[in-house]
Amino acid sequence: MISTLELRHIIECGFQPLSCTCSVNLDGSLKIKVFDATSGRVDLLVTAVTTSELTSSRAIANLIGDLRSEMAARQAKGTVVLVT
Repeated sequence: MISTLELRHIIECGFQPLSCTCSVNLDGSLKIKVFDATSGRVDLLVTAVTTSELTSSRAIANLIGDLRSEMAARQAKGTVVLVT
């Protein structure tokens, strides 16, 4: 099993060159916020990512890929992504 600290680091690095903060909620789920550090514009805010299925590098990569795809689709429409 991957530790929460390591999982947070992998997710945060997965969104570079954008800035990403990943924090642990009280229920153990993750809150992921992706933003442009220069402008402060929030591109993605996911409030409750369950970590129980994030047990492999492939699962983590799939999560990051899915969220990046969602961001790209929403940015094309000019909206911010908020996933709960």
